[in-house]
Amino acid sequence: MPETAVDPEIQSERDYQTAARVALHKMHADVVDTETQLFAGNEFDPRILNDMVIGARRKRANALVDLPGVPLFFGRLDYDPGTVYSASTDVDRIYVGRRHVEDGGTPMVIDWRAPISAAFYRATRTDRQGVRSRRRYGFSESAELTAYEDEPLIGRQDAPTGTLLAAEIDRPRSGPMRDIVATIQPEQDELVRAPLQQTLCVQGAPGTGKTAVGLHRVAYLLYAERDRLTRNGVAVVGPNRSFLSYIRHVLPTLGEVSVEQTTFEQLVRRVPTNDAEEPAVARIKGDARMAAVLHRALWRHVERPTEGLMYVEGSFRYRIADYEVREIIASLRGATRYLAGRAAAAQRLAHAVLVQMEQQAKSPDDRTQSAVARSKPVKQVLEAVWPKVTPEQVLFRLFADAEFRDEVGGKHLSTEERSLLAWPKPFRSWKSAKWSAADSALLDELADLIERGPALDHIVVDEAQDVSPMQARALARRGANGSFTLLGDIAQGTAPWAVDDWKTLLEHLGKPEAEVEVLDRGYRVPAQIVDYASRLLPRIAPGIAVPTSARTAQGSLHVTATADLLGELAPACRDALAGQGSVGLIAADPDVAAIYDRLLADGLNVTRLGDDEDALEAARLVCVPATLAKGLEFETVIVLEPARIVAAEPRGFQRLYVVLTRAVSALHIIHAEPLPAALRA
Repeated sequence: MPETAVDPEIQSERDYQTAARVALHKMHADVVDTETQLFAGNEFDPRILNDMVIGARRKRANALVDLPGVPLFFGRLDYDPGTVYSASTDVDRIYVGRRHVEDGGTPMVIDWRAPISAAFYRATRTDRQGVRSRRRYGFSESAELTAYEDEPLIGRQDAPTGTLLAAEIDRPRSGPMRDIVATIQPEQDELVRAPLQQTLCVQGAPGTGKTAVGLHRVAYLLYAERDRLTRNGVAVVGPNRSFLSYIRHVLPTLGEVSVEQTTFEQLVRRVPTNDAEEPAVARIKGDARMAAVLHRALWRHVERPTEGLMYVEGSFRYRIADYEVREIIASLRGATRYLAGRAAAAQRLAHAVLVQMEQQAKSPDDRTQSAVARSKPVKQVLEAVWPKVTPEQVLFRLFADAEFRDEVGGKHLSTEERSLLAWPKPFRSWKSAKWSAADSALLDELADLIERGPALDHIVVDEAQDVSPMQARALARRGANGSFTLLGDIAQGTAPWAVDDWKTLLEHLGKPEAEVEVLDRGYRVPAQIVDYASRLLPRIAPGIAVPTSARTAQGSLHVTATADLLGELAPACRDALAGQGSVGLIAADPDVAAIYDRLLADGLNVTRLGDDEDALEAARLVCVPATLAKGLEFETVIVLEPARIVAAEPRGFQRLYVVLTRAVSALHIIHAEPLPAALRA
């Protein structure tokens, strides 16, 4: 059969994309093949500078890699003549894509983050911004251009528009998260391009794209403020490794490969070794009052001197009386960081010795003072009254020693709260202790009290409603001279210490002046599912307005009551797999192992989230513990036994709300136990 003729306009656009790819490959080759000019010199060691140059070239080369299956451009703007290119006599035209592509200095694709590209997202018929027509493209999975759609912004608009945009939004969800750069909505674009100086807090209902907004904001800020954000770096902090695996491809697709994507525990370099902790204990450990307790616990290690100092040099003996030593130690105790205070105490003791040397007509200098500060007598005094300690030693003593705990915590914690902090089982020493996720923030607080920690230029915190006050303090320290993007939903707060309002969290973060922006219009989760899940809002977040959805999907919600719970699993999964996209089967954490084994026994190709970071890519059907579902999306979600999800933890209704809003096309609930009252109608 003869081949179907290709629309000449489509062929022309395909040819342009091919030419753009050739240009991109040439840009990549220019970076890789050009010899790197390294520094050489005798006045300084050039290795650090050379490492920086080589690293910068490597990042540039990685950013120019042509990613398979990713179109180079997704839109086109036709401007009024002279708007873009002053010498132009025809209609000015730019192609908008994920990165800048040029051929010999001539732009072929303009980065979506460039100021001129903002019109692609914001121009309307009433505010054209110089745009005559906006074109969107449709692509196959292999990135072949298959369709286009023009939206005139002047004159008559006879043909319907928006079909390609809707098709892209509705495209079946499969595997990890992808970028939304082609479908960013005006209200999202305003947040993406918000100024760097502004700490942005986004309260976003399920399906509103708050995570995508945060990631695209990082990409935009690195484009607009790269010099200011490459000194100390940028980090995206997610709730767990499964979530980070889900979002890991978005920033590289947008050309940003240097952003650290991490959990809170990895950011503070204290990965927990103990997962078994009661919510009541975790809640106390996350409370802001622990900061004062830890401060007292650390400085309690500085003792009151009872002896003076004797320094011998040759036949001379220099005595510093015990009261003088006490005055020096008392003046520095708690006035600075622990190690800095200890070093200052050594210098002050040494200075007191030097004063006596000068009284004997000697002429000591700075080298003499340094030698005295490092001498054995000074070290012996400090070891006795100001010993070196680690965060683990201090926290271990707090948890293991009831008398010490009562002494440092009595003013801040009740008797019952102090007793809850005791180790549930004894450890021989701090070296063998197993620390929980909540302990990570406490250890970081102590580490900063002992010695100043690192800083970052910008921090994005996703699922920020689950950040404890103590975790917020740790984040605030790292962003003290930078800014934040906070993303979350108060209604989805599932941590034992989850806040009930953003004002409280922003105060702990040291950003009380930050404005809270609300995204309450969803584009992914169908209205039927959003409305059903929102029945829980009066119970879990009475102050949050019911979100709306731009999508409707008849038949997207299905509820099955059964006496044979496990028997319903395989048929439900096979029905879901008959459609397109990913399928997530979500259940209470204790039930997941049995469900996973049953599905394997029934011959289904299934992976289990939490076992493997690549689980979301390994198979279309994924078994998901309810505690790992936050932030994820699946084309179809099967929820097993909502009542058990609610009963599994103190904030179980919030967890159920999260679980019910993970589907972008269909939600199937299977239950044997009665549904929560709000969901029964």
